Amino acid sequence: MIYHDFQGLKLSALGFGTMRLPVLEDGSVNEPLAAEMVHYAMDHGVNYFDTAYPYHGGMSEVVVGRALADYPRDSFYLATKYPGHQISASYDPAAVFEEQLKKCGVEYFDFYLLHNVYENSIKTYMDPQWGIVDYFVEQKRLGRIRHLGFSSHGGVDVLREFLDYCGGEMEFCQIQLNYLDWKLQDAKGKYELLTERGIPVWVMEPVRGGRLAKLSDGEEALLKSLRPGESIPAWGFRWLQGLPNVTMVLSGMSDMAQMQDNIRTFSQEKPLSEAEVNALYDVAEGMMDAIPCTACRYCCDGCPMGLNIPMLLHTYNDLKFSPTFTVAMRVEALPEEKRPAACIGCGACAAICPQGIHIPELLREFSQALDKVPKWADLCRQREEEAARLRARGK
Repeated sequence: MIYHDFQGLKLSALGFGTMRLPVLEDGSVNEPLAAEMVHYAMDHGVNYFDTAYPYHGGMSEVVVGRALADYPRDSFYLATKYPGHQISASYDPAAVFEEQLKKCGVEYFDFYLLHNVYENSIKTYMDPQWGIVDYFVEQKRLGRIRHLGFSSHGGVDVLREFLDYCGGEMEFCQIQLNYLDWKLQDAKGKYELLTERGIPVWVMEPVRGGRLAKLSDGEEALLKSLRPGESIPAWGFRWLQGLPNVTMVLSGMSDMAQMQDNIRTFSQEKPLSEAEVNALYDVAEGMMDAIPCTACRYCCDGCPMGLNIPMLLHTYNDLKFSPTFTVAMRVEALPEEKRPAACIGCGACAAICPQGIHIPELLREFSQALDKVPKWADLCRQREEEAARLRARGK
């Protein structure tokens, strides 16, 4: 296992992300198999385990805590997160934190994150009436948190604003980082900002929830011709090995085969050559089916609604590739009058677009596509209902 130094700690370069634990037919966690995977990870050098308050209806923390109870407390690093990103009428960080300690069966967390600081939730995290940052800084002072950081699916501007607000207290940041999102979600800009600020990077979605683990036959043939012995998922991890500010790579492993393959990959560093990186970027370009917006912003000057058209088109590119709530919530964070549905179809933007993009038509398509994606508020409610159902079953 490769290890990276973090403030004197020896962290396994591969962390076990527990958002996608194996499940039974009824949707509950397959706890015996999950425990077996935790044991296999520990036996093969993985010492970092990442969970969060809402994962698996609140049961991920419980299952992971039970499995890790078989080991001395100082033999692993446990990370979890405060759900300030979830929509709620009020926020009580102390109540959640005490519940998390109890669920995980520990007296402290090695790593603790403010969960998904993005365009909407940043207001919650910075709101003095909730005192969220101050509370967790105090828990760190008391030794109940050893290292404090945050995760984010937000844009570069959100990261910059949050770091300006409390960057002196944040020791690491977890972002979605992979060779596709390097351009598609401007993960490059986020990585460079964090590096500039001296904030080590923790990686989530290194293979895009499995999307980059299985490519087309032609794409796989190309990569295998360059590295015959390398698995397709390993290419995503090898690409990350070329980024020196990446300290931790989390993989949400759902079965033993995934774990075994990932542990083989992280047994040694084999970063990609320049030619191999370029081949991977060619694969990424072919996956995007992108609207050819260059963000020249000519369209913005004449828009009577004042829409940020390049940002909306960029987000639509992302949604077309991966129609998930993490993409849609960026639009939900906008005022209604700045969303794609606010376009009145005047055509002023299309008339001036150097790329000849029919912008009103695409914004209309974007708005219709958003209607088919689950809303973040609905997902929060569903997770609360799922957690209540599991508690009622005595899990």
